[in-house]
Amino acid sequence: MKILVCGGAGFIGSAFIRNYLKNNSDSKIINLDSLTIGSNLANLRDIENNSNYKFIKEDIKNESTIDDLIKHVDVIVNFAAESHVDRSIANPKPFLQTNVIGTYSILEAIRKHDKQFIHVSTDEIYGDAQGKTSFDENSQINPSNPYAATKAAADNLVASYYRTYGINSITTRCTNNFGEYQFPEKLIPKTIIRSIKNLKVPLYGDGMQIRSWIYVNDHVQAIEDLIKKGKAGQVYNITAYEEITNKTIVKKILNILGKSNDMIEYVGDRPGHDKRYSIDCKKIENQIGWKPKHEFDDALKQTVDWYVKNPSWWDPLINENTLHPQPWTIS
Repeated sequence: MKILVCGGAGFIGSAFIRNYLKNNSDSKIINLDSLTIGSNLANLRDIENNSNYKFIKEDIKNESTIDDLIKHVDVIVNFAAESHVDRSIANPKPFLQTNVIGTYSILEAIRKHDKQFIHVSTDEIYGDAQGKTSFDENSQINPSNPYAATKAAADNLVASYYRTYGINSITTRCTNNFGEYQFPEKLIPKTIIRSIKNLKVPLYGDGMQIRSWIYVNDHVQAIEDLIKKGKAGQVYNITAYEEITNKTIVKKILNILGKSNDMIEYVGDRPGHDKRYSIDCKKIENQIGWKPKHEFDDALKQTVDWYVKNPSWWDPLINENTLHPQPWTIS
């Protein structure tokens, strides 16, 4: 098996590559990444000399390069995306370019060369889950921010290529990921790093926004299972059903690190902030036989311990958004 992984230097993409090569030592992976915000080749230092792994610095919007690579592989897994909600609110244009035009570039090559395509999307395209509702794969798409809107557009584009051209595509929609090697701007690593540095930990609004969480290794194992067992044209939700408020997450991290809850600082809320995400993934459980293996509290402690022991990885990535986050304003 030869796989092209787009966006493989990012948090989830690199976890997929590490996991897949560990489980499939006879497979080959080409990692194509343009190395923008959130991508880091240090995520793959342990396998950079593996003879079954190759890195190419390139953008998925480069149609000629994408077309040439896709000719020679069996499967394409697309993690490449602009994914920071805050950044999408400040400047949506890069999200349109990568998440929509980039996906189009891949789809055009796939329809010419007849390859399997795994399109990695997000549960954020469903928008706010009201009351006790949990979205399934047939629920209406209702994105609340530019990032989610561009991912929803890409999902629809993939679906149209399946229906019109009959491409062999699968779309995945996963809940919030956490784990080692996550970019410091995200909630969990930002909380860990600021706590280590004895800085206040900012929480948007009242901190009662609910997210469903999954340990990244469970997510990427689901994608591997779908490559082998998934049905073309289908959408699969992926979750570990761990619905927790942002405030609770932060308190758990502070407790692990032996810090006081007084370190929490409430700041102005993000515009259009969804209050709750919740999805159901019985489809992948019943049809594919996948289930998450990691218990949330254990995986969170493991993640915190990793950041404590690996400042050499995250310290070069620290920026103003990590050290000096500001309450929201829109210019």
